[in-house]
Amino acid sequence: MNTPTLLSHPARITAAGNKPKLIDEYVGRVNSDTKGLSIAHMRSPEGWQEPGQTPEFDEFTVILKGRLRVEYRGGFLDVRAGQAVIAHKGEWVRYSTPEPEGAEYIAVCLPAFSPEQVHRDKDAT
Repeated sequence: MNTPTLLSHPARITAAGNKPKLIDEYVGRVNSDTKGLSIAHMRSPEGWQEPGQTPEFDEFTVILKGRLRVEYRGGFLDVRAGQAVIAHKGEWVRYSTPEPEGAEYIAVCLPAFSPEQVHRDKDAT
C-alpha cells in the first residue's frame, strides 16, 4: 500500500530567458521524480522573456499576480491575476512579463516539463 509523499520543499530550477526568473518545482522530474505531471511556482520580473517553444506537453497556467503575455502564431493573449491559460502541446508559444510588477503564477505541465520536450527556438539567444 502506498502512503502520501510529503515534499517538504521545492527544487529551484534554472530558467531560460533574458533575465533571472525564479522557478520552484514542487512536483515534477527534478523534485519528486514524477514524469506524468509537473507543478511549479514561477516569479518573473518586468521585461522577462523566454525563447519561443513548441512543447510536447500541455501547460496550464494560473496567474496569481501581475500579467503574463502569451504569444502564439497569429497573436497574443494578456493573462492577468485571477485568470488562467492553456498552452496546447505542439503549438508554438512564447511567454513574457511586460508590466513593471512582473508576474507570479503556477504552471502545471502534463506530462511533466523536461528540457528535451520543450523544443525551444533554435535562433534564441
